[in-house]
Amino acid sequence: MRRHLKQSWVRRGAAALAVPAAVAGAAGWAWAAAGGDAAPGGFTPTDWFRVMNFVVLAGVLFFLLRKPIPRALNSRIRGIEDQLKDLEAKKSEAEKQLAEYNQKLSDMEKDVERIVADYVRQGQEAKARILKEAESAAEKLQAQARRNIEHEFEQTKAQLQREIFEKALAKAEELLKQNITGEDQTQLVEEYLQKVVAL
Repeated sequence: MRRHLKQSWVRRGAAALAVPAAVAGAAGWAWAAAGGDAAPGGFTPTDWFRVMNFVVLAGVLFFLLRKPIPRALNSRIRGIEDQLKDLEAKKSEAEKQLAEYNQKLSDMEKDVERIVADYVRQGQEAKARILKEAESAAEKLQAQARRNIEHEFEQTKAQLQREIFEKALAKAEELLKQNITGEDQTQLVEEYLQKVVAL
């Protein structure tokens, strides 16, 4: 690429110098064809002198600038090549960083999936534990309720038995009062006294 650019600039410089040289040559040839004398509307010796001065000046400039111009062009080419190399290096670095970021993104996605799986597992374990604790608490409540019911039943049963006993005793007392006579009372008192004396 550098050689191609250099050759292109050399061709342009040669073409730029060839045009004035061709003009000067054509003017000299026309002047010589006219017999070297000034013709109306043609070149005068002063014009010819100016053309020759221009050709000499162009040749001197070409001779003096033939090395600095290629050097400047070479320097510019090297600068462009360095910039291209820098751009290639930056592009390579950017591609490398992009690959690293893609890898990190992939790793992050895997981490997210793992974390979500861990949370799901922990949630299922917590659910199972809560259900087990709820079942245990329900069993304890059922056992406590059963004991409370049995206790209440026993208390109610005892209270009913007391009430039945009291009512039966009152009924028996009432029946005794209705059926016992004065003689029966006297006989009972005497039997009681005899038992007391016997003691």
